[in-house]
Amino acid sequence: MKFAIREAVANDMPEVLELIKELAVFEKEDNAVEVSAEDLIRDGFGPTKLFHCFVAESEDELVGMALVYPRYSTWKGAVIHLEDLIVTEAMRGSGLGTALLTEVVRYGHALGVKRICWEVLDWNEPAISFYESKGAKVMRDWDVVQLDELGIQNFINSI
Repeated sequence: MKFAIREAVANDMPEVLELIKELAVFEKEDNAVEVSAEDLIRDGFGPTKLFHCFVAESEDELVGMALVYPRYSTWKGAVIHLEDLIVTEAMRGSGLGTALLTEVVRYGHALGVKRICWEVLDWNEPAISFYESKGAKVMRDWDVVQLDELGIQNFINSI
């Protein structure tokens, strides 16, 4: 199946949201998606652009996406974070994941970043193998730490 990679536009965000929801189901977090298409449009295409997104199209349908945003490493300097790289189930094994990752790496290289980082679930061995085959280092001795909205509020209330 043929596909094309391009930079996302605001009108893509409803379909991007559907891809995000598909990923949430795959990751066994069906009800975790709180963001709306309007949020994505505001945050990706408004006056303060919080992320950059690439989409993959096949037969006038979005079949994949990669969303990145800037970060700063106190050890390295400018880096980007790959929040999600999503390929629809029907397109897995087509080379689309490689094409999206290639676009992200080209984008990071053009920006002159020192690192591109992302997380992968420890049970997602196909993704881990894919990333390692591309030269990525999977750091299994690091744990992801987060404060969600409730955690932030509880923290603020405790000080």
